[in-house]
Formats: sequence, C-alpha cells, structure tokens
Amino acid sequence: MISIDLRKLIKHVPNTITCCNLFSGCIAISAGFDGQYLLALIFILLAAVFDFFDGFAARMLHAYSPMGKELDSLADIVSFGVAPSAMVFSILYDCLPLDWHILSYLAFLIAIFSCLRLAKFNIDTRQTTSFIGLPVPANAIFWASFVYTSNNLFASIYWEYYIILIAIFCYLLVSEWPMFSLKMKNLKWEDNKIQFSFLITSALIVLVSRFSPGSLAMVIAVYVLFSIGSYISKKQ
Repeated sequence: MISIDLRKLIKHVPNTITCCNLFSGCIAISAGFDGQYLLALIFILLAAVFDFFDGFAARMLHAYSPMGKELDSLADIVSFGVAPSAMVFSILYDCLPLDWHILSYLAFLIAIFSCLRLAKFNIDTRQTTSFIGLPVPANAIFWASFVYTSNNLFASIYWEYYIILIAIFCYLLVSEWPMFSLKMKNLKWEDNKIQFSFLITSALIVLVSRFSPGSLAMVIAVYVLFSIGSYISKKQ
C-alpha cells in the first residue's frame, strides 16, 4: 500500500494555487490577443483571487518556501503584466490607422514595468504593511476593466489617451508613492480611516454603475488618488 506523507502534500498547496494563477493568466493572454476582452477580464480577476489565496494558504499552513516566492513573482508577471499588455495591444492594433500600428507595441511597456515593479518589491524591505508604488494586480485590473469598457470607437478616436495612461501607470508602478494596503490589524475607524473611506467609496461606485465591469477601473483610480492624497496630507 502506498503511504502518503500529508505534510509534504500540504507544502505543495500554495504552489498549486500559484500555478492556477499562472494558468488563468495564460488564458487571459490568449483571450486578450483574440479580442475577447470580457473573458480576459474574468481570468485576470480569477488570477488575482488565486494570487491572494496562495499567500493566505502559505500563512495558514506554514508552507513558506523560497521556490514559492519566486514562483509567485513569475506567475504575477504573466497574469498581471503580459495579460493586460495583450489586451491593450489588441485594442490599439485593431483601432489605430495602419501607419500608426507601431504605437500599439507601447502596450508591452505595461509588462516591462510590471516586471520591474515585482523585482523591486522582492528586494524592498519597506513594503511589509503597505506598498511603495502601484501593486501589479491593481494595475492589471485597471487595464482589463478599462479595455473592456472602451469600445473600438473610443479607442480609435481617443487613442492618445491610451498612450498617456500607459505612461502614467508605468510611472506609478515603479514610483516611490506610498500606496495603502487593505490589511487591517483592527476594525477601529481611527486606525483605518483611509481603508474604510476607500471601501465605502468603492462600494458606492460599484452600486451606482450597477455592477458594471467598468467600475473596476474607477475603483483602482480612486485607490491611487486616495493613496496619494493621504500621503500628501500627512506631509503637510
């Protein structure tokens, strides 16, 4: 009879969840290049769920490992770097005039700066309770939501806004702007004003938009504005 070492199996649970993140990202890339933006959005969101639960599982099961840390970053590059780049590239390539198609390749700056952000995060000891720069899952969710809700007419007429947004969000990824985390040590309003304010505002946005996928881009934009506003107010 084959004996099963339960402890060894448990150690593989977080990495298995991380691989589900990676698999979701691969599907999102395929859907993004194919112009199936809703499907790509769904699988980027699914990848974000797996990304949350692999760390949660590692903490609960005490199954940390150097391999798990590296695997998590590699999966995130695919799901939150390459996948949104594929969506932005696809919509720009389809909408830009033939002579301007080369600009659509600027979409892959999202993947490059996401990779830089992850590398920076892995060696930055300051980012234990909060973030320095925009987290890559938030960036990916913004782009997935924005591309899905931006129809071809919008992209073809206002494609300059895509280029400007690429520049802004690439900067935010590697910037030194502090971004708050939703991890709260307690539920006191005094200790978590920014988190509660953001959650209330986000809930209102989602409700007013009637749970439209486009509301996710607005939520991420609000997250950035709240983070920067909170930092500036503390400095004054």
